Amino acid sequence: MIRSLRSRLMAGAALLAVLFMLTLFPVLQSAFNQTLEQVIVQRLAADANSLISAAQLEDGQLRMPDKLPDEEFNLPEAKLLGFIFDIDGNLIWQSRSATGQQIDYIPRYDGGVTDFLRISNRDGREYYVYDVELHLNDNHELPFSFITMLPTSEFRSLFRDFQKQLYRWLSASLLVLLLLLWLGLTWALRSLKNLRAELDQIESGGRERLSDRHPHEVLRLTRSLNRLLDSERRQRERYRDTLGDLAHSLKTPLAVLQGVSETLSNQPQQREQAKVLNGQIERMSQQIGYQLQRASLRKSGLIQHRVMLAPLLELLSGTLNKVYHGKRVVLHQQFSERFWVPMEKGALMELLGNLLENSYRLCLHQIRVSARYTDTACELRIEDDGPGVPEHQRERILRRGERLDTQHPGQGIGLSVVKDIIESYDGELSLGDSELGGAAFLIRLPIEGALFAEFSGAPWYQLGRPSRRQTRPR
Repeated sequence: MIRSLRSRLMAGAALLAVLFMLTLFPVLQSAFNQTLEQVIVQRLAADANSLISAAQLEDGQLRMPDKLPDEEFNLPEAKLLGFIFDIDGNLIWQSRSATGQQIDYIPRYDGGVTDFLRISNRDGREYYVYDVELHLNDNHELPFSFITMLPTSEFRSLFRDFQKQLYRWLSASLLVLLLLLWLGLTWALRSLKNLRAELDQIESGGRERLSDRHPHEVLRLTRSLNRLLDSERRQRERYRDTLGDLAHSLKTPLAVLQGVSETLSNQPQQREQAKVLNGQIERMSQQIGYQLQRASLRKSGLIQHRVMLAPLLELLSGTLNKVYHGKRVVLHQQFSERFWVPMEKGALMELLGNLLENSYRLCLHQIRVSARYTDTACELRIEDDGPGVPEHQRERILRRGERLDTQHPGQGIGLSVVKDIIESYDGELSLGDSELGGAAFLIRLPIEGALFAEFSGAPWYQLGRPSRRQTRPR
């Protein structure tokens, strides 16, 4: 299926042009045949007139001179033939060029003055025949038929040459027409190309709205897209403001409850209740944080962001190395220094932060982060040398609130946040085994629009040889 509009229009125009040429070819051939026959009729008529001019009627007998004005009648090997028949169909004279020729033709004498037709001889040869019925000296009792003939083979080479020239000219005309159609379509679709460029700039964050410098046929579309962009921008701002207000309004009640919990914990008889209350307060804080992150880290509708992976990973690893400084974790990076991820910075930081925190917490000493581009996607792979995840437990830990590690505090929502972020970008999260011995998280994010045009066809590692840096804790 052809997905390019210009290619579709070009294919349709080319098909119509070819059909037009195929229809034009027999029409031109027929026109050439008619013109050729008119030329032949004029020539044979002129030759017949020369016979009539030379004929003399003496005492009821037709007399012809030994030599005719037209030299072709006098040459034995000439192609022009001349005959004269009487009213009874008897041949009473023939030209020297017709000597030895066996022509199966008898005049009809049907009252017509002239007749032009094609006949076939016994040996299969075809002739053009021009027949003039005439009464000499106004003697209506002695009509004669003056006939001139030419073999059709004399004109076949001319017809073949015309066909060859016609093929060449029509083929050349078709190529020129297709070239002109291609140039015309390119010029006509330039406005759509400009529109696509503006959309690419919007997706990459280079501009906020579409311009009005477009044809009238697409202005309604561009204005509708501008309204959609403005509406999405306002909705996103309202979303952020509402979430900020919600977080602020919940912060104070939770702080009050936290203070009550601390007061109760100072009373020996209330310590158990204070412990339960503190756990529930912590759980509420984590659930509120999870819901706020889930709502705020949604992918925007039209704008596609991208973030350079290396600086963000270095920032996260520096923080986690301080938290887990006793492990002396080595982080291996297998991707280009200029590897871009098609995601908002906040979303990518939240995603990588949760996955790297799990890897730092569960690994022995090594973590590996690799990245590559496929034909239509960006893939990230995070591995560690920890205990790994049993195959029958992998689906369960991706569900919200499920945890395999019970030795460390938490509510098990980190991987749920990761999964929600990836699904909001129409991506996929899978869990497997790592060559390092532990777990391997594979993230697959589709690449679309301007990002696909920039990333598609890239090898395993973007721009140059892959980086294999090792980040050690300081």
